[in-house]
Amino acid sequence: GLRYPGIKSFEPDKPGKILLMDLNEEDPTVLELKMTGSNFDASSFNPHGISTFTDEDNTVYLLVVSHPDFKSTVELFKFQEEEKSLLHLKTIKHELLPNLNDLVAVGPEHFYATNDHYFVDHYMRSWELYLGLAWSNVVYYSPDDVRVVASGFDFANGISMSPDSKYVYIAELLAHKIHVYEKHANWTLTPLK
Repeated sequence: GLRYPGIKSFEPDKPGKILLMDLNEEDPTVLELKMTGSNFDASSFNPHGISTFTDEDNTVYLLVVSHPDFKSTVELFKFQEEEKSLLHLKTIKHELLPNLNDLVAVGPEHFYATNDHYFVDHYMRSWELYLGLAWSNVVYYSPDDVRVVASGFDFANGISMSPDSKYVYIAELLAHKIHVYEKHANWTLTPLK
């Protein structure tokens, strides 16, 4: 349900949704997950990047990049399996997360996220792209620590992590590259290839 300038939206007058599908089923059905929470504004939900984190007690958290009014937030949900719903826990905003594209969860409220542009202003963004300024970055976020951990990308886009959690993969869209970074215990990243 992403509504974003220059991208076709199939339902431009409706807010975004989160859908559930069990790929273990032979003929999987699609179920829209109800989103609840007293502070969640479902009418402006505009989902983009998405990631899950499963805690030690098997609680599943869903972190979703959203663009309400074309700004950037991360919406934190707890998946309620029995009810097949999402309980909204928190909206995360930070000055180092101005142009979010994607994220990969490393804890219930901890993640790496890509900013696909440096500038927030649409006019300046167009110049950023036209001049080929490789100024986008990757940010590590936790409630106690927010910092840029990698930079110099020409439109940092998708981000993922290896199954053993040792490496972070960052897609640099306009340069047509996938970067492999080693993840360290202090959450810093070191480029490998």
